[in-house]
Amino acid sequence: MFKGKVWKYGNNVDTDVIIPARYLNSTKAEDLAAHCMEDIDRSFASSVQKGDIIVGGWNFGCGSSREHAPIAIQASGISCVIAASFARIFYRNSINIGFPILECPQAAEAIQSGDIISVDTTTGKILDETTGETFEAKPFPPFIENIIAKGGLLPYLKEKLG
Repeated sequence: MFKGKVWKYGNNVDTDVIIPARYLNSTKAEDLAAHCMEDIDRSFASSVQKGDIIVGGWNFGCGSSREHAPIAIQASGISCVIAASFARIFYRNSINIGFPILECPQAAEAIQSGDIISVDTTTGKILDETTGETFEAKPFPPFIENIIAKGGLLPYLKEKLG
Protein backbone atom coordinates (compact mmCIF):
# COMPACT_ATOMS: atom_id res chain seq x y z
CA MET A 1 0.00 0.00 0.00
CA PHE A 2 1.34 3.41 -0.99
CA LYS A 3 0.13 6.90 -0.14
CA GLY A 4 1.53 10.14 -1.44
CA LYS A 5 1.22 13.44 -3.25
CA VAL A 6 0.77 13.29 -7.02
CA TRP A 7 3.15 14.65 -9.62
CA LYS A 8 1.19 14.61 -12.88
CA TYR A 9 2.63 14.53 -16.38
CA GLY A 10 1.09 14.16 -19.82
CA ASN A 11 1.29 11.72 -22.70
CA ASN A 12 4.46 10.31 -24.27
CA VAL A 13 6.83 11.12 -21.41
CA ASP A 14 9.92 9.47 -22.83
CA THR A 15 13.02 8.12 -21.14
CA ASP A 16 15.07 11.11 -22.39
CA VAL A 17 12.78 13.38 -20.36
CA ILE A 18 12.75 11.08 -17.32
CA ILE A 19 16.57 11.03 -17.21
CA PRO A 20 18.30 13.13 -19.86
CA ALA A 21 21.04 11.33 -21.80
CA ARG A 22 23.70 13.82 -20.63
CA TYR A 23 23.52 12.18 -17.17
CA LEU A 24 23.83 8.56 -18.29
CA ASN A 25 27.53 8.49 -17.51
CA SER A 26 26.58 7.75 -13.90
CA THR A 27 25.22 4.44 -12.70
CA LYS A 28 24.63 5.64 -9.14
CA ALA A 29 20.93 5.80 -8.42
CA GLU A 30 21.23 8.94 -6.28
CA ASP A 31 23.04 10.78 -9.11
CA LEU A 32 20.28 9.83 -11.54
CA ALA A 33 17.60 10.90 -9.05
CA ALA A 34 19.16 14.37 -8.80
CA HIS A 35 18.33 14.93 -12.48
CA CYS A 36 15.06 13.00 -12.74
CA MET A 37 12.39 14.81 -14.81
CA GLU A 38 14.75 17.80 -15.10
CA ASP A 39 13.84 18.65 -18.71
CA ILE A 40 10.09 18.61 -18.10
CA ASP A 41 9.90 19.84 -14.48
CA ARG A 42 12.91 21.64 -12.99
CA SER A 43 11.36 21.61 -9.50
CA PHE A 44 10.81 17.84 -9.37
CA ALA A 45 14.17 16.58 -8.06
CA SER A 46 14.44 19.24 -5.36
CA SER A 47 10.80 19.04 -4.25
CA VAL A 48 9.72 15.40 -4.53
CA GLN A 49 9.15 13.70 -1.18
CA LYS A 50 9.65 10.05 -0.32
CA GLY A 51 6.39 8.23 -1.03
CA ASP A 52 5.08 10.66 -3.66
CA ILE A 53 3.45 9.16 -6.76
CA ILE A 54 3.74 10.00 -10.44
CA VAL A 55 0.61 9.92 -12.59
CA GLY A 56 1.21 9.97 -16.33
CA GLY A 57 -0.77 9.79 -19.52
CA TRP A 58 -0.52 7.42 -22.47
CA ASN A 59 2.76 5.74 -23.44
CA PHE A 60 4.69 6.70 -20.29
CA GLY A 61 8.35 5.68 -20.54
CA CYS A 62 8.51 5.48 -24.32
CA GLY A 63 11.78 5.97 -26.16
CA SER A 64 15.01 4.16 -25.49
CA SER A 65 15.17 1.00 -23.43
CA ARG A 66 17.47 2.42 -20.78
CA GLU A 67 16.95 1.02 -17.30
CA HIS A 68 18.14 4.34 -15.91
CA ALA A 69 14.63 5.81 -16.27
CA PRO A 70 12.76 3.69 -13.69
CA ILE A 71 15.89 3.64 -11.50
CA ALA A 72 15.95 7.47 -11.46
CA ILE A 73 12.24 7.66 -10.60
CA GLN A 74 12.50 5.06 -7.85
CA ALA A 75 15.66 6.63 -6.39
CA SER A 76 13.99 10.06 -6.32
CA GLY A 77 11.58 8.71 -3.69
CA ILE A 78 8.57 8.02 -5.89
CA SER A 79 6.73 4.98 -4.52
CA CYS A 80 4.91 4.02 -7.74
CA VAL A 81 3.75 5.29 -11.11
CA ILE A 82 0.20 5.17 -12.43
CA ALA A 83 -0.34 5.87 -16.12
CA ALA A 84 -2.94 5.42 -18.82
CA SER A 85 -0.42 3.10 -20.50
CA PHE A 86 3.29 2.31 -20.41
CA ALA A 87 5.82 1.59 -23.09
CA ARG A 88 6.42 -2.16 -22.76
CA ILE A 89 10.18 -1.90 -22.20
CA PHE A 90 9.66 0.66 -19.41
CA TYR A 91 7.07 -1.62 -17.85
CA ARG A 92 9.44 -4.59 -17.91
CA ASN A 93 12.42 -2.57 -16.66
CA SER A 94 10.31 -1.29 -13.77
CA ILE A 95 9.27 -4.79 -12.72
CA ASN A 96 12.88 -5.99 -13.12
CA ILE A 97 14.04 -3.46 -10.49
CA GLY A 98 11.07 -4.11 -8.19
CA PHE A 99 9.35 -0.80 -8.92
CA PRO A 100 5.52 -0.95 -8.95
CA ILE A 101 3.61 0.64 -11.83
CA LEU A 102 -0.10 0.40 -12.62
CA GLU A 103 -2.08 1.07 -15.78
CA CYS A 104 -5.39 2.83 -15.21
CA PRO A 105 -6.58 5.28 -17.87
CA GLN A 106 -9.48 6.53 -15.73
CA ALA A 107 -7.23 7.38 -12.79
CA ALA A 108 -4.63 8.95 -15.07
CA GLU A 109 -7.25 11.27 -16.50
CA ALA A 110 -9.07 12.20 -13.28
CA ILE A 111 -6.28 12.53 -10.72
CA GLN A 112 -4.66 15.96 -10.56
CA SER A 113 -1.21 17.17 -9.58
CA GLY A 114 -1.06 17.76 -5.84
CA ASP A 115 -3.85 15.30 -5.00
CA ILE A 116 -3.14 12.80 -2.23
CA ILE A 117 -3.78 9.23 -3.35
CA SER A 118 -3.56 5.74 -1.89
CA VAL A 119 -2.61 2.78 -4.05
CA ASP A 120 -2.97 -0.91 -3.26
CA THR A 121 -1.01 -2.85 -5.88
CA THR A 122 -2.35 -6.16 -4.54
CA THR A 123 -5.98 -5.28 -5.32
CA GLY A 124 -5.41 -2.56 -7.93
CA LYS A 125 -7.50 -0.10 -5.91
CA ILE A 126 -6.57 3.55 -6.25
CA LEU A 127 -8.24 6.11 -3.97
CA ASP A 128 -7.95 9.82 -4.62
CA GLU A 129 -8.20 11.01 -1.04
CA THR A 130 -8.51 14.60 -2.23
CA THR A 131 -11.69 14.00 -4.23
CA GLY A 132 -12.94 10.71 -2.77
CA GLU A 133 -12.94 9.04 -6.21
CA THR A 134 -11.86 5.42 -6.50
CA PHE A 135 -10.40 3.63 -9.48
CA GLU A 136 -9.60 0.02 -10.29
CA ALA A 137 -6.38 -0.89 -12.03
CA LYS A 138 -5.62 -4.46 -12.94
CA PRO A 139 -3.59 -5.86 -10.02
CA PHE A 140 -0.29 -7.61 -10.59
CA PRO A 141 -0.37 -11.37 -10.97
CA PRO A 142 1.15 -13.12 -7.94
CA PHE A 143 4.51 -13.82 -9.60
CA ILE A 144 5.03 -10.11 -10.40
CA GLU A 145 3.89 -9.15 -6.90
CA ASN A 146 6.59 -11.53 -5.62
CA ILE A 147 9.26 -9.99 -7.86
CA ILE A 148 8.37 -6.52 -6.57
CA ALA A 149 8.26 -7.72 -2.94
CA LYS A 150 11.76 -9.19 -3.30
CA GLY A 151 13.15 -5.93 -4.70
CA GLY A 152 13.42 -6.98 -8.32
CA LEU A 153 14.02 -9.85 -10.66
CA LEU A 154 17.60 -10.64 -9.60
CA PRO A 155 16.87 -10.87 -5.85
CA TYR A 156 13.74 -12.89 -6.66
CA LEU A 157 15.71 -15.37 -8.80
CA LYS A 158 18.57 -15.63 -6.30
CA GLU A 159 16.11 -16.62 -3.58
CA LYS A 160 14.17 -18.95 -5.85
CA LEU A 161 17.28 -20.73 -7.11
CA GLY A 162 18.89 -20.86 -3.67
